Amino acid sequence: MLKRFVHLFFAVIGIVLGYTFAPDLFTQVFHLSSRPFTSRLFGAALGGAILVLTTTWLVNYLTALIRWLEDKLQKTPLADIISGTIGMVIGLLVAYLFTSALRTIPLVGLPIQFFVTLLLAYIGLRIGFTKREEVVSVFAGKLPHRDRDKDKDKDRDKKTGFRPGEAKLLDTSVIIDGRIADLVETGFLDGVLVIPSFVLEELQHIADSSDVLKRNRGRRGLDVLGRIQKDSKVRVQVLEKDFDDIQEVDSKLVRLAKQIQGKVVTNDFNLNKVCELQGVHVLNINDLANALKPIVLPGEELNVQVIKDGKEHNQGVAYLDDGTMIVIEGGREYIGGRVEVLVTSVLQTSAGRMIFAKPKLLEKAL
Repeated sequence: MLKRFVHLFFAVIGIVLGYTFAPDLFTQVFHLSSRPFTSRLFGAALGGAILVLTTTWLVNYLTALIRWLEDKLQKTPLADIISGTIGMVIGLLVAYLFTSALRTIPLVGLPIQFFVTLLLAYIGLRIGFTKREEVVSVFAGKLPHRDRDKDKDKDRDKKTGFRPGEAKLLDTSVIIDGRIADLVETGFLDGVLVIPSFVLEELQHIADSSDVLKRNRGRRGLDVLGRIQKDSKVRVQVLEKDFDDIQEVDSKLVRLAKQIQGKVVTNDFNLNKVCELQGVHVLNINDLANALKPIVLPGEELNVQVIKDGKEHNQGVAYLDDGTMIVIEGGREYIGGRVEVLVTSVLQTSAGRMIFAKPKLLEKAL
C-alpha cells in the first residue's frame, strides 16, 4: 500500500509537469507543432509515465525511509513528538519573521535564508525535545515542576501511579500480626503502604466471624491499620482493585503486585514461596525478625532450660528468650531442669531459626 502511494505521488508530479511544460517543450525545442504533441492531455500522460518509470529505483529507498521514520515515531513517546513539533513550529515562525531581510542580499541571499530557516527549525526541534516536560506542562495549563519533583516522579508509572518497588502491599497475616506498625514507626519501611480492597474485605469478614478467636484477630488487624494510618511516617493508600476471575486473596495479591511492580509484605511462609516462584519481591517480617536475633554459631555453649521432649527419640526441647527453638540430642532426661549445651548446627528458614545442640560431656557425666 505504501509503495502504491509513493508511485501515485510521482505520477501526480509527472502529470502536473507534463500538463504544464510538455506542449511548449515540443513546440519550441523539438519544433513539433502537430497533434498530439501540442495537446496538454498527451503531455500530462507522457509526463506521468516518464516520471513513474524513471523513479522506480527511488521508490524502494523512499519507502524504506518512510517505514524507518514510522517505526521511530511509534517508539517515541507522544509527549516528545508534541514538544518537538511545537519547538520546530516556533523555530519556523522566528525564521519567517527575521530572515525575510536576508533575501535582499545579492546572489547568496536566497541560499542564506534557506539555510538559516533550516537551522532555526532544527534548534527549535531540539529545544522542544529537551524541554518536553516543561513544554507539555505549560500547554496543559500547569506550572513546570521543580527539578526535585521531576527527579522523584520521572520513573512513576502512568497507569498505576507508583514507581517500581515503591508500593508495599500488606497481606492479611502481616496486618493481624501487628509488628508491621512498630516497624513502620521506626522508619525502616519507606515508600507507600498499599492496602488492597480485597484484603480489607477479608479482614472485615474475620472481624465479623462467629468464632471468638477469629473475631478478635480480625479486630486486632483493623486496629493495627488504624494505628498505621494515624501515626505512621509513610503514606498509606487503600487501593480499590479486585480480580473477579480469582477467588484466593493471596493469588489476587500476587497479581496486583505484578501489575504495579510492588513488593508484598507478609509473614506467611507459603505466600512467600509463591511470590518467589512468580518473580514478585517479598518483604518477610519473620526473615527480618530472624536476622535481628542474636547470632549463635556452632561450638558455642548455652545454658538453657529443657521444657519438653522432642519429636525424635531421647530429644529435649528448650527455647531462647527470643523464642528460638533449641533441639537437644539426648536432652530428654534433663526435662524440667537447666543444662549446659554445645551448639552443633543452626538451621535458618523463613519459618524461623532452629538450633541443634547436645549436652556438654562433663555435665552428662555428672
